[in-house]
Amino acid sequence: MSNVLSVNVAELRDNPDVRPDAPPRSTGIDKIPVDHPVHVRAPGPNKGGLGSGLVGDNIGNRRLHGGDDQAVYVYAREDLDDWQHRLDRPLRNGVFGENLTTSGIDVSNSRIGERWRVGSDGPLLEVTAPRTPCRTFAAFLEIKGWIKTFTAAGKPGAYLRVLEPGTVAPGDPITVEHRPDHDVTIALVFRARMTDPTLLPRLLDADALSAELKAYAAKKLSQPA
Repeated sequence: MSNVLSVNVAELRDNPDVRPDAPPRSTGIDKIPVDHPVHVRAPGPNKGGLGSGLVGDNIGNRRLHGGDDQAVYVYAREDLDDWQHRLDRPLRNGVFGENLTTSGIDVSNSRIGERWRVGSDGPLLEVTAPRTPCRTFAAFLEIKGWIKTFTAAGKPGAYLRVLEPGTVAPGDPITVEHRPDHDVTIALVFRARMTDPTLLPRLLDADALSAELKAYAAKKLSQPA
């Protein structure tokens, strides 16, 4: 059975990726499990103009993170357990900056456009894009060469957009209500974006792909060989 192990939200903290040529910045990567239900906002006008996502979660750089196509970040506990073994260090739920830590669902091999119902009457979420590693991620974990290591593993976790709002809580079941008939998975999109541009044409088969990745693929494919 697939379910939510933890729901994780962040307070803003100083960004550990300190740059001498830039002013101090904030980040919401340090997400902590909560023991209560959390409402998931849908796109459209809402209080504070915060867009879709988890109420109470904070994002440091809204130019690169968040937005309707990256409203909810999900990572599998099974993949965290694998990283624990590889890195020989404990990894709590939320440490990769994920909003939902899951069990029983192969997140990185989910298909773009899969629709997940969380809980019996909770939010309906749609898989849109893989996470790409950044300097803040590496600095937060304090692992030299982390971007390269994370990329090579090919287990990026998934961003999802909110189709219907609702409330999520630890223990909620996850039901895949729709699975597209293409084979464009999160892992394939990640490889196309990060290491193997020959895969980019296949991304065009996935209508639900994030707008940013659609534009990236179109730009790359329009360039002369």
